[in-house]
Amino acid sequence: MRRATKLDKVRWLIVYSTDFVLALGLIGLMMVYAAWEGGMPGPLAAAGAVLVVSVVVLGMRVFRLAVRGAARPTRLLAAGGVMALLLTPFAAVPTIALWPAMVSPWVRGRTTLLLSAASMVPVTILFLVLGAFEPALLLMQVLFTGLLAGGIPVNLWLWSITREAHEGQEARALLAVSEERLRFARDLNDLLGQSLTGIAARTAGAEGLLRADPEAASREMFEVRDVARQSLREVRAAVQNYRALDFDEVLASVRAVLEAADVRCTVECDAGTLSPETRTLLATVVREGATNVLKHSKAEHCTITIKEGILEMTNDGVIGPPGEHAPNGLGGLAQRVRGAGGTLSAAPTPGGSYVLRVVVPA
Repeated sequence: MRRATKLDKVRWLIVYSTDFVLALGLIGLMMVYAAWEGGMPGPLAAAGAVLVVSVVVLGMRVFRLAVRGAARPTRLLAAGGVMALLLTPFAAVPTIALWPAMVSPWVRGRTTLLLSAASMVPVTILFLVLGAFEPALLLMQVLFTGLLAGGIPVNLWLWSITREAHEGQEARALLAVSEERLRFARDLNDLLGQSLTGIAARTAGAEGLLRADPEAASREMFEVRDVARQSLREVRAAVQNYRALDFDEVLASVRAVLEAADVRCTVECDAGTLSPETRTLLATVVREGATNVLKHSKAEHCTITIKEGILEMTNDGVIGPPGEHAPNGLGGLAQRVRGAGGTLSAAPTPGGSYVLRVVVPA
């Protein structure tokens, strides 16, 4: 089962708090009961009670559709309007006020205001005709209509803002992780571009000399070989410099990236006795592990511990059963770790966490 994210929890909070507000429509049951006490037939009063509950349940359903971003449920809204109109003889104004609240996520604010005013007209006209109009009843209807029709759009707006903020955090975190890779790709492209262009040009020249002057072509190819070797040395130097990471800087960067993605990160590091090569290797593992946490989990907390040549990265965001190491991710790192005389393992724990563990010679 997928672990609930903070965004899920916020959505639940907004939805359930809105359910509580919509449940105020059940106060209409009191009006139905008062009508029954006043002499209304029992079956008619029972039908009124069913209508009250139906409108409340329908309102909760419509709000969930709005949170999901679904298309406007025209039939549900029309059914809610008819049921609200049928509640007019009961003067169930708290329930009648639910209808403009149900419509509000799908129309403009001005339209919501007009529908709210229109929803109060039938009850007002009915009591004026019966000669039993009371200003207190109209005031109650205005209060309920304003609370419901105004509160539902506000909750929906809060949900929209929260979702956009969450998506922005994820995008920022993934961008920070990929920037370093893009920088290296640009450096490598600049480095190889000129060398390979020169090699291609000199090879073409040697090809042209091959029949006319084999010795000159041979000399040219020897020079091409020297250029290729020089280019190889430059690439190796660039990769070595790229791999020679500052361990402390990587730890600080990874922690900042994870926390930017709303993942609490705890770091415990005792790597003072490790060789520079080992520190660089562990820095690469930490960076790749952080990338996997961001891309393949829903973690809320990540712990990084380095002590006596043992690195452990633990997160609580396991999603489904993990597969084998990706050949371009942890699989490649596992080969590098084995080449350095160490071991790399990555697996979930019985407690629901995921642990990346590397052991290298201290």
